[in-house]
Amino acid sequence: MTAQLFPVHGLVSFTLAIVLLFLGKTIVQHTTLLRQYCIPESVVGGFICAAVTTLLYYGLNIQIEFELQVRDTLLLYFFAGIGLKSDVRQLIKGGRPLLILVVLAGVFIVLQNLLGMSVAEAFGLDPKAGLMVGSIALTGGVGTTLAWAPLFVEKLGIQNAHELGIASNTIGLIAACVIGGPIANRLIRRYQLTPSKDLALEVGILETQPSKPLDYYDVLWAWMWLNLTLMLGYGLNLLLVKAGVTLPNFVSCLFAGIVIHHLVLALIGEQRLKTWSGASQGLSLISDICLGMFLTMALMGLQLWQLSGALMFILCTLTLQITLSIAYTLLVVFRFMGRDYEASVIASGFGGITLGSTATAIVNMTTVTQKYGAANQAFLIVPLVCGFFIDLLNALIIGLFSGL
Repeated sequence: MTAQLFPVHGLVSFTLAIVLLFLGKTIVQHTTLLRQYCIPESVVGGFICAAVTTLLYYGLNIQIEFELQVRDTLLLYFFAGIGLKSDVRQLIKGGRPLLILVVLAGVFIVLQNLLGMSVAEAFGLDPKAGLMVGSIALTGGVGTTLAWAPLFVEKLGIQNAHELGIASNTIGLIAACVIGGPIANRLIRRYQLTPSKDLALEVGILETQPSKPLDYYDVLWAWMWLNLTLMLGYGLNLLLVKAGVTLPNFVSCLFAGIVIHHLVLALIGEQRLKTWSGASQGLSLISDICLGMFLTMALMGLQLWQLSGALMFILCTLTLQITLSIAYTLLVVFRFMGRDYEASVIASGFGGITLGSTATAIVNMTTVTQKYGAANQAFLIVPLVCGFFIDLLNALIIGLFSGL
């Protein structure tokens, strides 16, 4: 019997997301274990909503569908803020780590697909169906899943390709949110890493940092610069599309923020720019809220009942995929990225690269840095790997494995 559909208006959905973020923050603040392992508040609040909507679906045959159009705009605000606080000199300095992380991610994509195809064959399925529970759904995310699924149905005859991909992405997204904080926490404690304790975080403020009053103009300045960055980001994206280059909008906004930062730097000088600490704090505050709201809305919109198709195959494969991601991060990524505090923060975000999305990678790193201190290089190279290089590599590797 078809479930009765209950659409939830965008304004109501947005308001509910605020309530859920409050709920998540309250639960984390009062739960030592969640704080200790750096579990993001947005994950707690969003997953509670997803669990409730799943109970309504199975218990009362009611399907709740949230209007979440504002969610993507929140992500653009977040990356615009990252760009506005980024220094291209740090990006140049991070060229070698960026290249290393791209190579490590590419190797992992190959391993991810080999694992997915092996498990599919063990279950008596077409081995190429394993690509849908490999890098298509996990590294690629929802967008890549929706792009490849029709081709798998039409050209390879894998009729449940869409369901396999969406279900795998759902589990991967949840797992990516959960494993990042504990991975960083384990690395920092085991190797006695020295956190930066740098107060100038890309997002939010240190837990131990005393609160400073925000001036009205600090927030207004930050908001104005963010809107200008989004406008330039949209313009850059249009130019790239006309040139035949397709990039996620958030990458254009990230680059736009970097451009504006250095234009302002050239006009007023570095010393004067540093005196704008209030505006910088306003950027951190708005970025923190936008990222938390984005991930809360992403998780509250999950339809967990879609996991029911081919459940045993999906659960078995995803258990192995998550285990592979954790082992690869601890044994390979951390080592090759330098075995230092920056490497531990990158490691916390690697699950987002390989299992979830750019947002989950950044929210994991944000939670870690708010506890231990800033990691400037990590916040530059991980979004670039997630938003640009990984999509190109993934498309090439999927094409090789699928023969399409």
